[in-house]
Amino acid sequence: MTFSNFSRFLRQLATYLFATLLGAVLTASVVLPARAGERSLVSPKPPLVAQRTDKVGASLSAEAAIASNGSSFVTASVNRVGSAVVRIDTERTVTRKLDPMFDDPFFRRFFGDDLGMRMPQQERLRGQGSGFIIDRSGIILTNSHVINKADKVTVTLKDGRTYTGKVQGADEVTDLAVVKIEGGSDLPVAPLGDSDIVQVGDWAIAVGNPLGLDNTVTLGIISTLKRSSAQVGIPDKRLDFIQTDAAINPGNSGGPLLNSQGEVIGINTAIRPDAMGIGFAIPINKAKAIKDQLARGQKVSHPYLGIQLFNLTPELAAENNSDPNSPFEVPEVNGVLVVKVLPNTPAAEFGIRRGDVIVQIDEQPVTSADQLQALVENSHVGQVLQLKVVRGNETASLGVRTGQLENQS
Repeated sequence: MTFSNFSRFLRQLATYLFATLLGAVLTASVVLPARAGERSLVSPKPPLVAQRTDKVGASLSAEAAIASNGSSFVTASVNRVGSAVVRIDTERTVTRKLDPMFDDPFFRRFFGDDLGMRMPQQERLRGQGSGFIIDRSGIILTNSHVINKADKVTVTLKDGRTYTGKVQGADEVTDLAVVKIEGGSDLPVAPLGDSDIVQVGDWAIAVGNPLGLDNTVTLGIISTLKRSSAQVGIPDKRLDFIQTDAAINPGNSGGPLLNSQGEVIGINTAIRPDAMGIGFAIPINKAKAIKDQLARGQKVSHPYLGIQLFNLTPELAAENNSDPNSPFEVPEVNGVLVVKVLPNTPAAEFGIRRGDVIVQIDEQPVTSADQLQALVENSHVGQVLQLKVVRGNETASLGVRTGQLENQS
């Protein structure tokens, strides 16, 4: 080989080695992980389905859409909770009063003096609702209105087993009740979730026995949170509901509202008869706070003042004051207007008047009836609350001792 040929060979070899090295470098740069703020040119292999462990130690898929066996998350949730959902059948005796006209001598001429004896005096009324077991011994959560005034309570499990139920405690103000299965042991339990972390748009699964159709499941979403009982149309309750479009019907009352992991986040309670696809559930954290008291048969404390309220702004006050037909003038301030003081209540006893505007409680400004109600609810029965009240052109400070709001039986 001549020197010129040898030189040409070295140049070709160098070129080949350089090209090979450059190709290796470029290939390596493609598969290296991306640094912060950069995207890799090749998508990494997706990891296996992520897992989480809930409070009872059950491993659940973090992929809400598909369960590990290929079924939907609804199936997985219902399989987890369904056996703990029960049907509650109730019976109660109602005594009927005879119409006074049957005491008229005219009727007794035809029917005789034994008319009252032959007419039915009593009748048995039957009702049905839902509930769910929260303790293996047979403790059940349901609605107060499901078991209200019941003489007999029968609990039926999904597998057909039937038990006698005993009402341990009920609170009509929150519409919650606890029923104990007599002789129950090692029963299926529904896991309780955390209603404080529920968000609008989350999945919602309603389980229960609507219209006598046992073991019915419906699916929807959480459509809003903190819907007050006054807005729902039941002002005698003290609740902020979870609103859902999962179908709820008569018989669903007391049954669980589940999240996509099969945890109870609410207790199905109410519907709006004038609306389609709107149902309401009591947040499960509300039930957690009082379930042990109810299970022990204890009364739940509900401090109250005894006033009916209306949110007031300067603009609304000015509009009212400019109306010649307005029953009274109100101060043009932000606060809560007292529209009625109920007789024989703490408010009446301690001098609150119709037309007063409450602007502070214990030096905390209040601008809405819901806010004022929450402050009172979070106090204690017998606690003296210092109210700052605007009355006409004057401002007064009133100390009002809260009373116990009784169940309206």
